[in-house]
Amino acid sequence: MRQFLRTVFLVDLLKGLWVTFRSQHPKYIYTEQYPAQRPKVAERYRGAPRLNIHPETGETLCIACNLCALACPENLIVVSWERDEQTKRKVLTNFTYDTSRCMFCGLCEDACPVDALELTQDFELAFYTREGAIWDRQMLEEGPRPTRYKF
Repeated sequence: MRQFLRTVFLVDLLKGLWVTFRSQHPKYIYTEQYPAQRPKVAERYRGAPRLNIHPETGETLCIACNLCALACPENLIVVSWERDEQTKRKVLTNFTYDTSRCMFCGLCEDACPVDALELTQDFELAFYTREGAIWDRQMLEEGPRPTRYKF
C-alpha cells in the first residue's frame, strides 16, 4: 500500500525536483562570458598541434624521422620526405595531421626527439567542413587563428 501511494503521489519525482531546484539558486550559478572573456586553460592542457620552427633560420625543426606517426594510436599523422643528395639527410616535404580523429593523447609529442611537434593550449578547433580539420605543414607551422570577437 505504501509503495502504491508513493507511485500515485510521485514522491520520487518530487524529491528529484527538490534536489535540482535547491542547487539552482542564483548565488550558485556561474556563467562565463566566453567570447568577451577568454577562459583560463589548465597548464597541462593539450590542444591544437603545432610544428615548431627554428627561431633564427625559420626552418622547421622536424627531421622527418616518422616517430610521431609510428607513436600515434589513431594513425592520423602522415610524414613525407625526400633525401637531399648533397647532405644525405632527410628533408621534410609534407606533414599532414588530421585533428578530427585526434584524441590529444600527446604520444606524438613525447615521441619526437627534437621537440618539433607540440600540442599547444589553443582550444578553438571548430571547422565548417571535414577538410578543414586536416592540417597541412603550413597550417601546423602557423598554428590556428581563432576569430577574436570585439565588443
